[in-house]
Amino acid sequence: MFLNRLSLINYKNFSSSSFDFDDKINCFVGPNGVGKTNILDAIYHLSFGKSYFNPIATQNIKHDEDFFVIDGEFVKNKREEKVVCSLKRGMQKIIKRNGKAYDRLSDHIGLLPLVIISPADRDLIIEGSDTRRKFIDGVISQSDKEYLQTLIKYNKVVSQRNALLKYFGANHTFDSATLTVYNEQLNHLGTTIYEKRTAFMKPFISIFKEQYAIISGGNEEVTLSYESKLATDTLLNLLESNLEKDRAVQYTSVGIHKDDLSFEISGHPIKKFGSQGQQKSFLIALKLAQFHFIKELAKTTPILLLDDIFDKLDENRVSHIITLVDNENFGQIFISDTHAERTENVVKKIHQSYKIFKLE
Repeated sequence: MFLNRLSLINYKNFSSSSFDFDDKINCFVGPNGVGKTNILDAIYHLSFGKSYFNPIATQNIKHDEDFFVIDGEFVKNKREEKVVCSLKRGMQKIIKRNGKAYDRLSDHIGLLPLVIISPADRDLIIEGSDTRRKFIDGVISQSDKEYLQTLIKYNKVVSQRNALLKYFGANHTFDSATLTVYNEQLNHLGTTIYEKRTAFMKPFISIFKEQYAIISGGNEEVTLSYESKLATDTLLNLLESNLEKDRAVQYTSVGIHKDDLSFEISGHPIKKFGSQGQQKSFLIALKLAQFHFIKELAKTTPILLLDDIFDKLDENRVSHIITLVDNENFGQIFISDTHAERTENVVKKIHQSYKIFKLE
C-alpha cells in the first residue's frame, strides 16, 4: 500500500499545498517550524481520522480559517482508495472513502494501516498508564474490528458505572442490583479484552526484542511486560472486593482500564535508568514491532512515518536502523529531518527510489 498524492487546504500552517510521492521513500527537510511534521500528521489523520499530535480537532484548522480538508489518493491491493478528511468549525468531522461518508469513524480504522515513529512517542515512557494502554489498543484495533467495538462498549459501561457511583454519593443512596448489572457487563467485556491483549503480547514481545537487538547491536537486555490484575483474579471478584473504595472515590478503580506496560533495561525501569539514546532505541523497536505485527495480520504493508528519527541517536544506531529498513519488508516510508545533508546521506545508503521535498 502507498500514498500517491496528498492535498492540504487550511491544514495547520498550509493554505493550499499538494505533493506527489515516490512509492518508496519521501523526505521532508527544512528548518523547524516550516511544517515537516504537519505533513506527516496529515497522512496520519487520513489513516486514523485524527491528529497524532493535537487531539483538539479545531486547532488543526489554519488560523483565521473556518475549515480544513485533507485529500489523499492511495493504492492498496492494486486498487485506488481516495480518502478525504474535512472539518468545519461548529460541525462534526467527516471522513469519506471514495466519495461515501462513514456512519461511524471507527469503521475507517484499519483500512490504511500506518505506523508513526516520533519524538512525541517519549510520552509512552514518561506519561501514565493511559498512554501505554492506548498504544496496545491502537495496535490491536488496526487489525481487529471486534476488539475495537468491545473496547468502545467497555469504556461506555465504565462511564455509566462511574455516573451511578457519583449519583449514589450525591444522594446518599445505594442500589446493589443496578451496580451488579454493570459489574457483570464489565466482567464479560473486560475479560475478552484482557485475553486479546495477553494473546497479542506473546508474539509482540518476541518481535520487539528482535528489533531492539538489531538497533542496539545486541549489547543491551530489555524487557517488555503486560501488567493486569486480571492475571490473578476475575474482574467480577475485583469489582466486588473494591466496592467500598469505589463508593468512596466515586469511580471504578479496578479493571482493564487500569492495566499497564512495564518497560525495563537491564532489569530497571528505562524511564529512570535509560539514556536518551537507549530510550529512543526502545521506542523505535516498539514501533517497528508494531509495524511487523500489523503487516502480518492486515496482510498489507503499512505506511511508515519517521518524524525526526535520527535526532539523539549515535551514528552506529542510525546505521542499524538503515539496515533494518533497507529490505523488502518495508513499503512506503516518509522521513522528516532538519538536516538536508544528513537525510540525503541516509537515504542514499538505502537501495530504494526516493524524493526529497525542501520546505522553507
